[in-house]
Amino acid sequence: MKKLLLIFLVICSTKALSQELDYQPKVLLVTAHPDDDALFSVTVWKTTNLLRGTVDLALMTNGEGGYKYSTLGNYVYGKELDNEEVGRDYLPGIRKKELMAGGDVVGIRNYFFFDQQDFYYTQDIEETLEKWDTPPIIERLKSIIQKENYDFVFMMLPFDGNHGHHKAATLLALKAIELMDEKDRPIALLSFVRSPEEEGMSFVMMEGYPITKVKPDTIFEFDRNQKFGFDDRLDYNIIANWVIAEHKSQGTMQLLMQGGRVEQYWYSEINETDGLEKTRQFFEAINAVQPD
Repeated sequence: MKKLLLIFLVICSTKALSQELDYQPKVLLVTAHPDDDALFSVTVWKTTNLLRGTVDLALMTNGEGGYKYSTLGNYVYGKELDNEEVGRDYLPGIRKKELMAGGDVVGIRNYFFFDQQDFYYTQDIEETLEKWDTPPIIERLKSIIQKENYDFVFMMLPFDGNHGHHKAATLLALKAIELMDEKDRPIALLSFVRSPEEEGMSFVMMEGYPITKVKPDTIFEFDRNQKFGFDDRLDYNIIANWVIAEHKSQGTMQLLMQGGRVEQYWYSEINETDGLEKTRQFFEAINAVQPD
């Protein structure tokens, strides 16, 4: 009886906390490739399904550079996708469909495709910015953010060693936000996924790009290992795995299904300090609210 009462109180307090948000959160994801959405998967799922919020996604590249990892995709799609010529021809369409299938899992509402070339792997952000249509991207992102009035924009943490496309997508989103009036800016959060055993990386900013600076020791987290359901037999790695499974043309994505991941969100210095409380409340609700 005591156990049942405790469960009831936990459920009630969880629902009450979720209702403490006096708005329905609205989030934009800015990603480089059509499988980067998996990074934010559980926070997105909770936002749309449990907090009744809205999530959209802005995708920078057409994903054609993923042909190198498409050997198993050959059998799914009946084409030699790991042949560069074939892959570059067919993967943009295939990967958009995979992205939207994963988006259906977590409840993404709308997509903005920028169709920049996924030319090849490089860590050089300058090369990426030279090859992409940088000024129009910034202007379009700014227009989208202003029109939709997002509460948060999630991007990838631009750490050393990360893909140049990832770093460029984040930089361009930050530049778009910087161009807005301070009172109209969404809260910019830079995301990374760590294992539970890791303490996390040390990051201040991308060298040479002060706009990427984050507020020290201000990281919000959601642990996908959090248990729920009958006898606590379920955890949120299930949702992340569902999203990953949709990206069948990308063999290396499937290797991320080992589970046990912690989603991190770093608070950008571009934000106003008073956005910290709003961000804390949002992640308190994300961590507390559970499926019925």
